[in-house]
Amino acid sequence: MKKKALSLLLASAMVVSLTACGGSSSEPSAPAADSNTGNAAADSNAGTTDNSGEVADVDYHTILGDTGLNIVVNGTLTATLDNGQAEFKQQWEDAVGIPLTIQQFDHSGYTDAVGRLFASQDYPDAMIMSADMFKQYAPTGILWDMSAAYDNADFQERMILPDINENLKDSNGALYGFAPTYGNGCVTYVKKAWLDALGLNVDDIKTYDDYYDMLKKFHDEDPDGNGKTGDTYGVIAAGFVGNEAPYVNYLPEFWQDAYPAILQGDDGVWYDGFQTEETKAALLRLRDAYVDGCIDPETLTASTKVAREKWFSNDQTGSSGVFTYWAGTWYNTLTNNLIKNEVDSDLVQLPPIEEITSTVGGYLNREAPVWVIIDSGDPARNQAVFDALIETMMDGDVVQTLWTYGAEGVHWSTEAEDFTTNPGTDNAKDYHYEEGEFHTKQSPNDANSVWSKNHLDPALVVCELTNGFSAQTDLAAEGNKFFTANCVDAPTSPASETYTNETGTIYDAKLAAITTVVVEGGDVDAAMQTYVDTVGSIIDQCLAELNQ
Repeated sequence: MKKKALSLLLASAMVVSLTACGGSSSEPSAPAADSNTGNAAADSNAGTTDNSGEVADVDYHTILGDTGLNIVVNGTLTATLDNGQAEFKQQWEDAVGIPLTIQQFDHSGYTDAVGRLFASQDYPDAMIMSADMFKQYAPTGILWDMSAAYDNADFQERMILPDINENLKDSNGALYGFAPTYGNGCVTYVKKAWLDALGLNVDDIKTYDDYYDMLKKFHDEDPDGNGKTGDTYGVIAAGFVGNEAPYVNYLPEFWQDAYPAILQGDDGVWYDGFQTEETKAALLRLRDAYVDGCIDPETLTASTKVAREKWFSNDQTGSSGVFTYWAGTWYNTLTNNLIKNEVDSDLVQLPPIEEITSTVGGYLNREAPVWVIIDSGDPARNQAVFDALIETMMDGDVVQTLWTYGAEGVHWSTEAEDFTTNPGTDNAKDYHYEEGEFHTKQSPNDANSVWSKNHLDPALVVCELTNGFSAQTDLAAEGNKFFTANCVDAPTSPASETYTNETGTIYDAKLAAITTVVVEGGDVDAAMQTYVDTVGSIIDQCLAELNQ
């Protein structure tokens, strides 16, 4: 990490915006140990600046060789400290030729953790940001405009989805973040065993009433077959509303045509989607479901990790039949965790109910997460960070494989291999690979799960992997196909100075109103008025800036 001076105004904005953000208060996990073992080369001159201000002849080994590259990541880097990160890091250093420091924060508490980090002005070279975070940071001057580096990158010749990043450029052509994949989104998964136990068929779940009836039966009857009723729930989620776009993706059936955030109408005018009749109706639907046991009460405070683990727990008492979560790879991952916990693993993907398709159009495809580079004030160093991190990430071969599948010999291999997952059980599965056949291995921290991917989803990546390596499972492929057929793009996130500074305050006010109505049974109009009294003037200022 390096200290970087900010103007008083900008520093204040960052502290207010990010330390106030709502969401999980989970503490970040311990950062990976610093490494000084990189094979740094120093055989060329540092970058020089031509008359246009663009950097030429940069060699990242010379510029970064001593200090290395410092990055901050969230849970989208699957190679965690207990799951092969050390090997991933070492192989990256061997391939790129400089040291790498990885600081990984808990996924649910990432926004808060980054806020604390930035409030201390202790900045990494580069980091992952959600689309919502990116929109807040892009106008602040803290991020480097990588448009020239991007336009001249070697990976341009391998681009298969160029529009993803072209659409990230602002009206002046500046590019402050790079998306290595498109966004993806969530779909609703239902445990088939619970449907079968109650004589239900997913093909009959077409409307909200059908969906609600299924949830209620999952609570009122005995879907897990333990001889008791009322000890299970319909659905669990990581919160009634998210603290980042697209906000409603974990409970889409309840939100339907409501989008409780600042968004832009078809007429181009920005407005507050929380202060709408659609949002009030959604809150009343959530309240009814909370009272009826259709929603697990732990949803109020659950992180994504808690919600996942409760859903596929070995003890299904207190679990739920429905879980809306990420498409594609997660279809396979959720199934594997059910198998590992010796729970019936058959899942069905529920097509969007009629109330969603007729208004919104489908499940929401989020705006893509991005990698950003903190502006060091040194054009040559900024270019070196781009070349060492992003250029190599999209090399189509060795380093892209590391980001896609992880470390060779740890997460994947081309050597002949046989192994069995869940041996001695009804879910035992044998794997056989010939010499030279690319395949993923058993997960480093769980011999009964097969590794799927590291950071980049091979089905979503914007640059093709040219070495032919592919290990996408049938379930992941099926999940990606299902989502693609049933999704629409989420609304564009807003970006204004006041919104950047006050996002946390606005979220806290929304969460207070939702809690009052859904959990406490309060009057929805009174709760909405309290929201307006609390942040109405802030919202008005945001809208004035967005609509000017």
